[in-house]
Amino acid sequence: MPLNERSLIGQEVAGYYVENIVGKGGMAVVYLALDPRLSRRVALKILNPVLSVDDRFRQRFILESRTVASIEHPNIIPIYEANADADGVLYIAMRYVDGLDLRRLIHDRGPLPLGQANQIFAQVAAALDAAHAHDLIHRDVKPANILLAGDHVYLTDFGITKHRSSISGLTQTDQFIGTPRYMSPEQINKEHIDGRCDQYALACVVYEALSGQLPFQRENDIALLWAHLAEQPPPLSQLRPELPPQVDAVMTRALAKSPEQRYASCAEFVTALRDAISGQPYEPAGGARYERGGQPLVPPPSQSPHSGPHPVRPAPSQGPARRVAVTRPARHSAARRRPGRLPIVAATLVAAAAALALVAFIVVSEQAETWLRYKTSAAAPLTFDYPGNWTVRTHQDLFAVVSPHASAFEELFVAGPGADWTAVSEIVAGEPDSVSGVYVQVSDTLDAGGTSEQMKAKMEALLPGQVDLGRPVPDQAGNRPATRFDGALHDPGTGTRLGFVSYVIEREPKTMLIMYFCARATCDDATQTRIRQSVHVP
Repeated sequence: MPLNERSLIGQEVAGYYVENIVGKGGMAVVYLALDPRLSRRVALKILNPVLSVDDRFRQRFILESRTVASIEHPNIIPIYEANADADGVLYIAMRYVDGLDLRRLIHDRGPLPLGQANQIFAQVAAALDAAHAHDLIHRDVKPANILLAGDHVYLTDFGITKHRSSISGLTQTDQFIGTPRYMSPEQINKEHIDGRCDQYALACVVYEALSGQLPFQRENDIALLWAHLAEQPPPLSQLRPELPPQVDAVMTRALAKSPEQRYASCAEFVTALRDAISGQPYEPAGGARYERGGQPLVPPPSQSPHSGPHPVRPAPSQGPARRVAVTRPARHSAARRRPGRLPIVAATLVAAAAALALVAFIVVSEQAETWLRYKTSAAAPLTFDYPGNWTVRTHQDLFAVVSPHASAFEELFVAGPGADWTAVSEIVAGEPDSVSGVYVQVSDTLDAGGTSEQMKAKMEALLPGQVDLGRPVPDQAGNRPATRFDGALHDPGTGTRLGFVSYVIEREPKTMLIMYFCARATCDDATQTRIRQSVHVP
């Protein structure tokens, strides 16, 4: 590859036609390129040729990039290909996101609004925890690696990750891993690392996004690294007075010099931050926890989740019963003498209201009895019947959800682990009978032959909450054999719980998950049965 990066524009590299430069750094240049095989544009990242000289680095880079490509998570940038070209130069082809990165957003607009910041942090945390669940550590979390496509967030640049089981150091390339402004103390000291080093970097990003400045600003890298090792940043509440003091305690913990003093997962950190910003007390709810050796531990199910945003109303007083005298109201004499038009009008209004109610009931009943057919898509490559009063939301090529409350559940499922359940909790509390739907996703990580424990861990990496799962049962979903898993998805923060009946179908090239959910303990009802029987996988 020529050292002049602009010389590649208009050229073909590894089967991709390079159109323009969209970004560059010390390690690589990112191009906008066309993949003629699939007629789509991609972000083509070409690493500096110097890096490919190290055979060990090249092999690990390709292996770990392919591992990242296998992780099905809505907030991890999809990787289409990772390899070396004919000259041995390393490249990655990934989804092209036409939008800002967080670095540019902060530079252009300054400190972010709290609502937008919370939404971004939750999605980044979900992506990091999903990577950690696959034993991958990002090691370079920074605003430039957080891409914004509207309200959707992608975490990118996993190509220089470090597998927990791989070697601790890298010969020539060691200097390239990590960015000093966001680097954890254990990275600086070249100590053992796990996902908590990414949490530290995320905390630095959070600090910058909320205040508009870095937690440590020094004149040179040596002073900056020393600050990460030995100093404390100014409290966020001093830089942004609208933030309550509880935020400072959360940030102090996430930026602790010792990994053992930080939160057990990135989702736990951002949840605590969100609650501190809103003034709500936070109780740890578990997550991707780490033992001393750095291996993730599966969290036990929450035994007593703290209450959500809806206060518990006290039961009415059960005092002694009182005898109440009931008397018939006396008829007004004028009413007897002059019935007039008021009773007639009132009777007419009552009759009209009853008629409207009857019409509404008939319309709703007929709509509910009408069934429609979901048409196959890249996100959900199947067809199935669903009630006519449900709405379809197909989220890009990631997943599909069909429900009377499809928008709320789309926002929930796209956020993944650590999602904000507030909107769904309100629906479950106010309209529990209307809470039902179908969620479909394809994934490399699911296995129809897996055990309950294996499936639970994989589903928790994909879904927004903790999963309780029953034993696998051989079954049939429409025209395909399937493994059925009954269970529940619940949010430890709000206590909201969704039951589900799920079917895992083996297919090529990716396994499919079909999940029917509801707001009841069991979802094995007539609607679920009809949907299951109508499934057709091409």
